[in-house]
Amino acid sequence: MVNGPAIERVFREEYGRAVSVLVRTLGDIDLAEEAVQEAFTAALQRWPEDGTPPSPAGWIITTARNHAIDRLRREAKRAEKQAEADLLYNAPAEPPDDRLRLIFTACHPALARHAQVALTLRLLGGLTTPEIARALLVPEATLAQRLVRAKTKIREAGIPYRIPREADLPNRLAAVLAVLYLIFNEGYAASTGPLIRDDLCAEAIRLTRMLRTLMPDEPEATGLLALMILSDARRPARTDASGHLIPLPAQDRSMWDRQAIAEGHRLVRECLRRANPGPYQLQAAINAVHTDAPSAQSTDWPQIVQLYDQLLLYAPSPVVQLNRAVAVAEVAGPAAALRLIEDLPLPNYHVYHAVRADLLRRTGRLDEAAAAYTRAAALTSNEAERAHLQAQRAGLR
Repeated sequence: MVNGPAIERVFREEYGRAVSVLVRTLGDIDLAEEAVQEAFTAALQRWPEDGTPPSPAGWIITTARNHAIDRLRREAKRAEKQAEADLLYNAPAEPPDDRLRLIFTACHPALARHAQVALTLRLLGGLTTPEIARALLVPEATLAQRLVRAKTKIREAGIPYRIPREADLPNRLAAVLAVLYLIFNEGYAASTGPLIRDDLCAEAIRLTRMLRTLMPDEPEATGLLALMILSDARRPARTDASGHLIPLPAQDRSMWDRQAIAEGHRLVRECLRRANPGPYQLQAAINAVHTDAPSAQSTDWPQIVQLYDQLLLYAPSPVVQLNRAVAVAEVAGPAAALRLIEDLPLPNYHVYHAVRADLLRRTGRLDEAAAAYTRAAALTSNEAERAHLQAQRAGLR
């Protein structure tokens, strides 16, 4: 029998592909999304009775296409509407770069950056509005308004559904990279449910590989791919058999994917040879140092601090300062790191409170550490993270 969670898994894995197929033919994002959502509603009704089809993705795309055809024909008041439905009925199979086209459409310069990121996460990752709001650290209502305005802008401005001309690619790259990075992060530390969503991690890596193939001379595309691969290489060791979170220092490094680490290191060396650093390349280099160490104790923390110093020059932000402080704690001690983070403007960022709690614990300020762990646990919606933080608080002595 097919249940809700099984169909939800297909939704997570195939939503973006289905939407991109229909947008290519329809040229209407709202209609494409509605048709795909209707297809999944039909799946909830039919699959428990009929069983899972041999190709769930193909079933969803075909059903969504048929819903769109029916709607266009019902609404057809002009000959071109009927022609549009006929075109959709005879549409070819999905080209390999359909989702990449959709990313560049959502990242058109006519849209504000925050709208570009939000829309692509919605269309390509199939993320819900609450998930995107958490990823972007904005209120849910604000995020919903951004999505509506972005889709309206695309429709009214006639923004084309295509990969830009080569001359236009560099100006569109930053937003595309940001989108892919956020999709990966949502998979690597999911908003809800299990800690890791393998489908999103794999999709972000796949799209980034595609982007690098499209733009082989862009070092930041290579850097982002290296960052994702090196981070994903640690995935098998990040949770135990029960899904409980295992922090980096406690991970069994023999479980890390050495083949992926070798590929990531090769990509980082490629970036170094280009001598044109950027934020993603520097983050990849930091991950390369982590994955090069046979144990947590042997990590080259001074080098990581130096890399964070460079990263602050290219991408200054409170989150980067927070991450740098974690490395500083290993070099100069937790008290020095605490001084660096106390005034960071991250009151609603659960990682900030988790880091602060750990530093307070290590300096013996246990009551303050307990309060910080409680605050961090309250701010995260991920069950594995919350359970870990609560366990850390309970273990204070």
